[in-house]
Amino acid sequence: MRNQQQYEYPIKQDKELNYSYFDATGKLAYQLTNDYLFRAVMQKSNTALKGLICSLLHLKMEEITSAVISNPIELGDSIDQKTYILDIKVVLNDRVKLNIELQVLNQGNWPERSMEYLCRSFDQVARGRDYLEAMPVVQIGILDFTLFPEVPEFYATYKFMNVKNYWIYSDKVRISVVDLTQIGLATEEDKSYGIDQWARFFIASTWEEVKMMAKTSESMEEAVETIYRLLADEKVRSQCEAREDYYRQQRYVLGRMEAAEKREAEANRRMAEAEQKAAEVEQKAAEAEQKAVEAERKSARLQERLEELLAENERLRRQAEGRQ
Repeated sequence: MRNQQQYEYPIKQDKELNYSYFDATGKLAYQLTNDYLFRAVMQKSNTALKGLICSLLHLKMEEITSAVISNPIELGDSIDQKTYILDIKVVLNDRVKLNIELQVLNQGNWPERSMEYLCRSFDQVARGRDYLEAMPVVQIGILDFTLFPEVPEFYATYKFMNVKNYWIYSDKVRISVVDLTQIGLATEEDKSYGIDQWARFFIASTWEEVKMMAKTSESMEEAVETIYRLLADEKVRSQCEAREDYYRQQRYVLGRMEAAEKREAEANRRMAEAEQKAAEVEQKAAEAEQKAVEAERKSARLQERLEELLAENERLRRQAEGRQ
């Protein structure tokens, strides 16, 4: 494992860059968990994009010669919630495809969704060409919820491999997941590549926090400056707010659905309990009926025995009288 040295990056005093975020204080208007802002920052700052990719793929910055977003959006333009594409498609070094998606709402379908994106991106070989020409594809999900609560993990990678001996079937497909709610579970390896720092950057809510992070790397510095510049654009802020409105609506809908599911589950539980009690009552009634039948049979046998004894007694009496 390659350890990366932790250092404080000296912020460049470049008049052309005009790092005016130095004076920014207080609460951020929007966190990087706003998927529109995330998309805008990664599209606007290639350095920030490369820095994030380096952390997630365990690369050095000099190993990246190019990182090109193949599905850019027109920043500031109005977006249609139905057609808005959340994932960022990147061609890395002209030989690897990356799908990076930020997802803050748990709709319960992330495994299937990520596989759909992965397979769609891998299905790229033109008719008549060799399958070996297919580019490797990496699907990266940055989630603001825990994917598998039974086995929480901060940064997980899944590959296509043999379940017995763990031999990798192909290294051309991979899914990685960052859980922004589980930073405390970051491993030493995760920390050595700064993945935990990026996660904290995503959830940072104040300028004081992000300015401290800007001192740790050039890519973070670029990201902070880009956020400042983007949020100075009224059109960009408008689209960020539109996404926040969308989150609120979706959370409301998901909350209603969850509440309805809980009510249904509670109703089903009560119905199951009632059915169980009814079954128990029915079972007890059946047992009582069985006991009554057995008691009746026993009574009939006793009556029959009594009649036999009375008959035998009468026979003996008559026999005694005959002897006299």
